[in-house]
Amino acid sequence: MADYAHILLAREGAIARLTLNRPGRRNALTHAMMLELEDAFIRVRDDPACRVLVLRGAGGHFCAGGDLDAMADMPPKPGNGARDPLIGAYRQFGDALLTLDALPQATIAVVEGSAVGAGFGMACCSDVVILHESARFGLPEPKVGFIPSQVIPFVLRRLGEGPARDLAVTGRVIDGAEAHRLGIGRYLCSSIDEIEATQQALLEDLLKMEPQALATAKRLVLASVTEDDRAVLDDAAESLVGLLRRPEAAEGIKAFKAKMLPGWAKGRAEER
Repeated sequence: MADYAHILLAREGAIARLTLNRPGRRNALTHAMMLELEDAFIRVRDDPACRVLVLRGAGGHFCAGGDLDAMADMPPKPGNGARDPLIGAYRQFGDALLTLDALPQATIAVVEGSAVGAGFGMACCSDVVILHESARFGLPEPKVGFIPSQVIPFVLRRLGEGPARDLAVTGRVIDGAEAHRLGIGRYLCSSIDEIEATQQALLEDLLKMEPQALATAKRLVLASVTEDDRAVLDDAAESLVGLLRRPEAAEGIKAFKAKMLPGWAKGRAEER
């Protein structure tokens, strides 16, 4: 789909695969990589042929947060009370996370090894997380004098206030089993073969979903976190009627009653 320096993005039929590709640095993020990620998420969002995004890291690690060498190499602070340009640079990654979080497509994160800071945030912005037992999550940035600034809202929503506060103030890193218990990931796998089998089964299920109905259901779930219940219920009623009036709903109902697959699900094998 596009050429980048530090990530790989390709689409196989209806499935987009985004790989963080700095394995020598455990896929730690630089500012340039943050910009690439936001661009890639926008490309996926705007691709009508894409129905699922799979997010993964190369080399056995998901993402080890920000690249400490890049963070230590800071330009001088501007004088005369000018706004520090680094503020906008770091805030940009929050926009990247917002884009990932709100993608109309289903998203799967496959997490192996390090997933701290930014990696933790990207996992929490994914719909379904497959964990390898090697996965390690945490917010250890205060141990070295800074914070995981842009990931905090997404971690809080995924874990709830109690676990998020625990991890934020202790800086401890949790293993895959605890991440599974806390609900960061739905699936916990002990081998790469198990990850691949789990991913394949998930893709089978996700590609049975009618794309617009999936996008609408996801949007309403996200809205329920921050918006008034009555506004969400009003939106849901209007959305339901709009979906029912589409030919896809008639096809889906007819196929369900006949114990057959609707058109959007029949082609899923060919799409891969």
